[in-house]
Amino acid sequence: MSRTRTRPFTRPVLITSLVLVVLAAALTDLLGGDATGVGFLAGYAVAWGLFAVAVLVLRRVPARAVAPLVLAGAVAVAVTGLVAPPRTSTDSYRYAWDGRVQAAGISPYDHAPADPALAGLRDRWLFPDRAGCARGHDLSRLADGRCARINRPAVHTIYPPVAEGWFLLVHAVSPSGVRHKALQAGGAVLSLAVTGLLLLVFRRRGDPRRAAWWAWCPAVPVEGVNNAHVDVLAVLFSVAALVVVARRRAAGGVLLGLAIAAKLLPVLLVPGALSGVRRPRTALAVLGSAVLTVAAVYLPYVLLSRGSVLGYLGGYAEEEGYDDAGAGGRYALLRLVLPDAWALPATLLGLAAVSVLVVVRGDPERPWRGALVTTGTAFLLLTPGYSWYALLLVALVALDGRWEWFGVALAGAVAYLTVPVAGADVVTASYGAAAVLLCAGAWTRRRPGPRGACSGAPSARAEANSP
Repeated sequence: MSRTRTRPFTRPVLITSLVLVVLAAALTDLLGGDATGVGFLAGYAVAWGLFAVAVLVLRRVPARAVAPLVLAGAVAVAVTGLVAPPRTSTDSYRYAWDGRVQAAGISPYDHAPADPALAGLRDRWLFPDRAGCARGHDLSRLADGRCARINRPAVHTIYPPVAEGWFLLVHAVSPSGVRHKALQAGGAVLSLAVTGLLLLVFRRRGDPRRAAWWAWCPAVPVEGVNNAHVDVLAVLFSVAALVVVARRRAAGGVLLGLAIAAKLLPVLLVPGALSGVRRPRTALAVLGSAVLTVAAVYLPYVLLSRGSVLGYLGGYAEEEGYDDAGAGGRYALLRLVLPDAWALPATLLGLAAVSVLVVVRGDPERPWRGALVTTGTAFLLLTPGYSWYALLLVALVALDGRWEWFGVALAGAVAYLTVPVAGADVVTASYGAAAVLLCAGAWTRRRPGPRGACSGAPSARAEANSP
């Protein structure tokens, strides 16, 4: 009898564990190798395939074994991001520099890294000498003949104050000479904290297996750990905000304000946080506390800085083509059917309409549902070309359970890794495929009632299993 009971329990656990080992090995090989561009994307696609298999076989694991297995897999997957220096982004070098500048008592908003006034803070890791410049093919050149690992060294930082506080904290607790590892380790800790928070949420209601949708997703070790993007800090605050806001409006608003002051992107969550709100007083509790929190964390930097605390934000928006649809791959799907000049107004109108719909008809008990719709819709309309933005979307998918939005997360990675080779048309193709997948997922759910829009609305069964 003992054997009969043991086999059904251990077999699914062993199979899932084996798939996780293969996934971790694939990620280690990918991040530890030298593939770039399309080659890196191919390995990344394999990792996503293994991730899908792992999530599917986890469904057969007995309930009492799910949480330990999810946590063990989360650690194994996150650790793979530590095997090599940042592979596809140099943003963490700016993080390290901003932390160092603040530790010297200087506002990160007052000087660009190339400013000679900060020359005394430079070291050979971030600012190689001429010999190091000759060996590096992806370094930014400075006017004095030296070079920098930091991208855009001639412009001021773009990161908001909670992010800057994180950079300073990591710098303060890190040993000297740790280079990129401190920020990567910090990213691993934050990603595991998100996993733990999701497990706590699903422990109360819902299916704890969905925590694996974040914990084992290849975007987490690649973007959150290896590239150490500060987005994972914003994700932690965002998930906490959406979990809390339905019961404690002011506290949820504070957490949402911290998320916005970490990455700005979580401003897209505001309609979701207001889902189903009918009373102006309730809405004010959320919005007022969020605005006051953002103002409070910005205030010290405003007082200490001589320059604008917005940094390169305006220049970044212009550089990425958000103000001129014809300049790049932004608004790619809208530009298939609209003139370029109409793309931005159409995007603003579309986001406004979706936001109003979420606020009016959203489920106040599941604010992450509306947040997923507004965030995913914004991605489809704006078609951003950076893969790490998708970390927020991955966490929202895990909360809500609508797997079809993963296609939008993948589209950004395809665009980021292949545009330099294939051109801007790949942005249209990748986000177009994501839109098709989204509609297919909505259709397979076969929700009773109107089916006119590809909304990704969940079925009754999905409703029952949602947290």
